[in-house]
Amino acid sequence: MTYSPEIRERLERDAKEIIGRYPKTRSALLPLLHLVQSEDGYVSDDGQEFCAEMLGISKAEVTGVATFYTMYKRKPAGDYHVGVCINALCAVMGGDQIWEELSEHVGVGHEEVTSDGKVSLERLECNAACDFAPVMMVNWEFFDNQTPESAKQLVDDLRAGKDVRPTRGPQRLCTFKEASRVLAGLPDDRAGEGPSAAGASLEGLKVAKANGWKAPEA
Repeated sequence: MTYSPEIRERLERDAKEIIGRYPKTRSALLPLLHLVQSEDGYVSDDGQEFCAEMLGISKAEVTGVATFYTMYKRKPAGDYHVGVCINALCAVMGGDQIWEELSEHVGVGHEEVTSDGKVSLERLECNAACDFAPVMMVNWEFFDNQTPESAKQLVDDLRAGKDVRPTRGPQRLCTFKEASRVLAGLPDDRAGEGPSAAGASLEGLKVAKANGWKAPEA
């Protein structure tokens, strides 16, 4: 893969905007990796070369970072990257069963992509939403209180091109590439859509208000 002049020009324009936010250019490596992932669907060899060139560092330094974090993919992800939490609480609430049935249902395993390129699967270690266990994420948006049946239906709807909305968050589910662009620091202006907290997350606040409890003053 080699970037065309048009793509290269666009990437350079976005990269310069991102780099300009940091007092030290090397600090922009993480968002630049998301930027090239938004173009290729993974951190490609050309993407790593581009990051190295823009930041004036070696490709080996870029590779060392890109292979450390699991959010940077080494091969193309699906349009919808589906993560199933299999950490302790989600696991005991059914996450392990969801993973097993979902993987069998779509015919792919961890970090594998369906033949139509629509969906890839990942076993995730904690989605930081234990109060909604078992939880799944699609392109880093939450799908709460899942069951094997709802998980399989979700993936079937994604592959069929149906309108799928997260339990919390924006009103439209973006693609993996679009999500990567947002993570690069180039927002889609939809961060304020939908509730960021709901249900079980707010129970403690309700109890505190009902009892007149307040945090200790400093």
